Amino acid sequence: MQAIEIHETGEPSVLQLVERQRPQITAPTEMLVKLAAAGVNPVDTKIRRNGAMLAAGFPTILGCDGAGVIEAVGAAVTRFQPGDAVWFCHGGLGGAAGNYAEYRVIDQALAQPKPPALTMIEAGAAPLVLITAWEALHDRAQIAAGQQVLIHGGAGGVGHVAIQLAVAAGARVCTTVSNSEKATLAQTLGAERCINYREDNVADAVLDWTNGRGVDIALDTISPAVFQQTIPLVAHYGDLVTILDPGAALDLKEARVRNLRLSLTLMLTPQLRDLPTALAHQGDILNRCAELVERGELRIVVSETFPLAQAADAHRQIELGHVTGKLALVLG
Repeated sequence: MQAIEIHETGEPSVLQLVERQRPQITAPTEMLVKLAAAGVNPVDTKIRRNGAMLAAGFPTILGCDGAGVIEAVGAAVTRFQPGDAVWFCHGGLGGAAGNYAEYRVIDQALAQPKPPALTMIEAGAAPLVLITAWEALHDRAQIAAGQQVLIHGGAGGVGHVAIQLAVAAGARVCTTVSNSEKATLAQTLGAERCINYREDNVADAVLDWTNGRGVDIALDTISPAVFQQTIPLVAHYGDLVTILDPGAALDLKEARVRNLRLSLTLMLTPQLRDLPTALAHQGDILNRCAELVERGELRIVVSETFPLAQAADAHRQIELGHVTGKLALVLG
């Protein structure tokens, strides 16, 4: 099979198209999946630049997100059969092989039925951002109907699904974007107010939208600086969640006075620390999102696709910044 392999850290050119033996089922609960698509995420570029997150290290195949069709199953597989379409988020961190490849062996516990309403490309691009946004809004901030929510980067990978998850929960959404086209997208996804941070004062706009009170929940998907700047925009006793390292140079005096609940979310933790219960919960999140997809309340925006051999171009695109929605590799 063809796969993209890396042997060392560096620029996108270290992503090498190679011929590998097709992986084999070695445990009775494993399945062989012929992959149709794999998402490309910022974490892939960070591993490529900085090194694997798990001790097995290089050489390795990147790619956490995948979707495809089962070709064979182990003797103890009960949840699926050959021909079933699945999606999942697993591998690609330097331990288990990732999904920049034509085939992948995965345990049945780690895969979920692909929503029929999603194409293979959409399903392959979606799991990481869906789980991230769900954990931030539902598991950390405990979002509730009627709340006002600020989502930074509303046209990005996590941002565009976070808008939809918040709206589906009955919340009202304000978001930040960098141009009018992204504002239009965010509005079609349910954002009530879009703030072009290049033209408008974000703080003034958020406080105007909330009548000076501040938002109940804010989700930072951008940077430590944005995290810091968002603290005074959150209502007293509100929630501020970040999917990034907020950095060491934090001034939390205002956050303390406001009694804010500050939360970190890293959806890769269950893989990094081998937490089966948490992995099972993430599978449940995908199934909950699948229900929203089938009801027409959630869609995945894939702005550009690349053949497997052009994975380096996808990495370059992400590192330029300001990608709308998701990027995906088309496999097979």
